[in-house]
Amino acid sequence: MSAKPKVFVTRRLPDNVEARLKRDYDPILNADDHLPGADEVVAGCKGADALLPCPTDKITAEVIERLDDSVKAIATFSVGYEHIDVEAAKKRGIVVTNTPDVLTDATADIAMLLILGAARRAYEGEMMVRNATWGAWEPTGMLGVQVTGNRLGIMGMGRIGQAVARRARGFEMEVHYHNRSKLPAAEEFGATFHETLDGLLAVSDILSIHCPSTAETRKSINAETIAKLPDGAIVVNTARGNVVDDEALIEALKSGKLFAAGIDVYDGEPNIHPGYRDLTNAFLLPHLGSATHATRDGMGFKALDNLDAFFAGKTPPNRVA
Repeated sequence: MSAKPKVFVTRRLPDNVEARLKRDYDPILNADDHLPGADEVVAGCKGADALLPCPTDKITAEVIERLDDSVKAIATFSVGYEHIDVEAAKKRGIVVTNTPDVLTDATADIAMLLILGAARRAYEGEMMVRNATWGAWEPTGMLGVQVTGNRLGIMGMGRIGQAVARRARGFEMEVHYHNRSKLPAAEEFGATFHETLDGLLAVSDILSIHCPSTAETRKSINAETIAKLPDGAIVVNTARGNVVDDEALIEALKSGKLFAAGIDVYDGEPNIHPGYRDLTNAFLLPHLGSATHATRDGMGFKALDNLDAFFAGKTPPNRVA
């Protein structure tokens, strides 16, 4: 090992994060921020002590099997680690870490933006202004759904779900949630617990998705579950794209079963289902949940905190494997 551990970094990171990398490590950086393929990741890790990937990198079992024996840690620049075959890493004795807790508020802010944008037809309104199709004020023009006082259902009451519940209280919303287990009262923020997803759906004028991607939750928002929402409901997703059945959601938006949807994450992104692009009642963002300077710096620093601990012979604070 060199005087400073060598780290292969798959994507360009914020300037403050790369400055710390250069100070404390011997980094191999991605100056033009191209998306590296599997072969490039394997080649870049030759002689490296650690790999610092992003969610866009598929660190599969095949990639991990091909990594140089020198690689002892994978510190992902993300909370989620579905893009890493954790079991394959364990078999190779490679430690895997993630970056929880730093993007809660930024993602909750985006969830509220999507709720408001979808409910008040923000995309349609902006296009009218930009395309000079905005005419005289009309008593019945561009009517949307009032958020204040409405019923919000939170699917997954983890850190981000709780942060959304806090924000919703500012809009005097009636908050409900479904979670694997009921939370202590102090973490509910006055929300009503529902043991089943069906129970939550029935009272969700606006459904905000915050659950992880698991075998149980994948495609759980589908034709059958959407049918259990009140007519004219709104669905918002800032969690994982594969929790939603795209075909079912698009059909519900077309038919009028749903009033609108607000989406920041997609199955197969950036190659989203093309049907979304033709829907004026779909308020779409390009995965901006954690996209603030403070949050992205925080994610990078947490990834480096994990590497610092690992190379100091300590247990990384956010070890997942």
